[in-house]
Amino acid sequence: MSPPMDTYQRILDSAKELIYAKSYADVGVAAICEKAKVQKGSFYHHFSSKQELTLAVIDAYYTDLKAVLIEQAFNSGLPPLERFAKFAELSIDMQIRLHQQTGHVYGCPLGNLGTEMSTQDEAIRCKLDGKFASLQKLFRATLQEAVDRGDVKGINVDITAQAMLAMFEGCLLLAKTHNDPLILRQLLPAAAQLRL
Repeated sequence: MSPPMDTYQRILDSAKELIYAKSYADVGVAAICEKAKVQKGSFYHHFSSKQELTLAVIDAYYTDLKAVLIEQAFNSGLPPLERFAKFAELSIDMQIRLHQQTGHVYGCPLGNLGTEMSTQDEAIRCKLDGKFASLQKLFRATLQEAVDRGDVKGINVDITAQAMLAMFEGCLLLAKTHNDPLILRQLLPAAAQLRL
């Protein structure tokens, strides 16, 4: 028998992968259990519902986002405005890699869930809203640092941070819709340079 944490992690990892590749609605508990190689009883030992699992999946997606993109771009020692360009570059590279492996552009896992679930489940919407607020806060702090250094003048850091986040998410949605990660090469650098 697998240790409990191993079982928990396999369920979580299976749900992350399936929901990202498909959607919340297209992935049932049975499919998650099958992929994780666990019985439904094990699933319900760790999660009371698919919703509870999805809330954990959102946290895991954000943890992955921090490790793969945020830490590398925003804790890189680069000047503030160059961090946005690095974030865009890393995002592009990740989507190209995924496309090469799967033949699909999956977009942003948080954005995908937000588009699908924000009108369907308030707990999921609130969790996603919190993650996007954290990312927007990071963008805002980085822009404020650029203003304080004199790198940029005359911008509204709150509106610019929100607009940059919206543009990043929109670019990922377009790339997903077209199933073409190269669209990101054209659009994400513009999102990184947006100033309002």
